[in-house]
Amino acid sequence: MNTAAPTPQNPLQLREAALSVSHGVATFCHQRPASRNALSMDLRQDYIDLLDWVQANRGIRALVITGSGGSFCAGADLKAVRERHGSTDPEINSPDAMRRNLLSIHAWLERLRTLDIPVVAAVDGPAYGAGFSIALVCDFILASTRASFCMAFAKIGLVPDLGAFYLLPRAVGIPKAKELAMTARRVGVDEALQLGLVHSVHAPEALLAQAQAFATRFTAGPREALGMTKSLFNKSYETPYATLAELESQAQAVAAATPYHSAAVGAFLRGEPTAFDWDRAAA
Repeated sequence: MNTAAPTPQNPLQLREAALSVSHGVATFCHQRPASRNALSMDLRQDYIDLLDWVQANRGIRALVITGSGGSFCAGADLKAVRERHGSTDPEINSPDAMRRNLLSIHAWLERLRTLDIPVVAAVDGPAYGAGFSIALVCDFILASTRASFCMAFAKIGLVPDLGAFYLLPRAVGIPKAKELAMTARRVGVDEALQLGLVHSVHAPEALLAQAQAFATRFTAGPREALGMTKSLFNKSYETPYATLAELESQAQAVAAATPYHSAAVGAFLRGEPTAFDWDRAAA
């Protein structure tokens, strides 16, 4: 458990996660290696505290989510599940209690999905069940050579949750999503890369630094334009063309009025490099 006092580099006192900040990039690390970073109640509260803090600090321009001890997140905390099954209290162990429990997770998970900055998952080791869903919520997944993904729910008689029915088909298509969910089979990093789930693959010891460097490149970009771009793509599959055209027009009107846009146009016309050039930063 992380009990360090808050500092500028570690601005939150979290329960089962650690937060560090460097050059406008926040890194949130699951700290439950003994349970392969299973999603406990305390870790869920850490996500809520993280989101409150990030949304209150506009100096944070990107977020990296990762895990400790060679695991990203193994999914639900099955010890807690077993304890819940042993309870006779309907407020703890009943279909309605399960429904309310999941809706409480979706409240912060949707905040993570719609965060107006790039979110990068650095997946080392297993991202199973709910851990796979959390990775899918992120905008980009960078993985280590030993990463693996699994919609493990069917193995314990459950249906996918934490947004998997929404997120997985958008990532791989309906037929493949059905197959991955209904077989609950393991997907290695090479297949994940081929499916388009993973952006890039790195050695385990280099993964976090690569993810942070990737995220840092966004910090020179136009916060407003990038945030609105993310938001509109998040809406694109379920939004009619005419509605999306109206939203696009509104977003462009806002972006065109920002100081960033004016400065970038001026730099271009003077023959100077723009502040945000992904290819130049990569080179």
